[in-house]
Amino acid sequence: MKLKPVSMKVFADAQEEAHIVLARIMAGLAPGEHVMRLGVDMEGQERPLCATLPLTVEGIGSPDDLVGAEPKLLDNFAFLLSCGLAQTLCCGVMYLRSPSTEPGGAATVQAWHLAWGVLNECTASEAAELIGDGAQAEFVDAPGVHSEDDGDHEAVYPPVAYTVL
Repeated sequence: MKLKPVSMKVFADAQEEAHIVLARIMAGLAPGEHVMRLGVDMEGQERPLCATLPLTVEGIGSPDDLVGAEPKLLDNFAFLLSCGLAQTLCCGVMYLRSPSTEPGGAATVQAWHLAWGVLNECTASEAAELIGDGAQAEFVDAPGVHSEDDGDHEAVYPPVAYTVL
């Protein structure tokens, strides 16, 4: 694979955005076992590059819950997301599979679409169309990962939402 060159500033901004996106998603997770997947299709690639990030949330559904992730997998996931955000000719899909909040219920799936260096949330119907392929899951609208004032944030994962497995 040969990526188009980007400035160190562009890549640093993409890395910061990737960490902010992951922190926002992780902060909203309910207790249980979750899995995030990311596929990024880069110009000149035959197949998309993929990353998987298992997450374990321990707690009672409060802001003090702890989110555990294997550091290598977290770093790889954040790096691939950073590459997709920095390379504007990339496209991809990131999705989160979470356990049902109801006993015996289907898992829920939320998705985000990466295009032109921007990650945007998908509606439930868009998520089902992008990744459905017969999956036994309930597709739900994904929350936005950007705020009106992205200048007011923590640069890395919030301490209450990150532990090492």
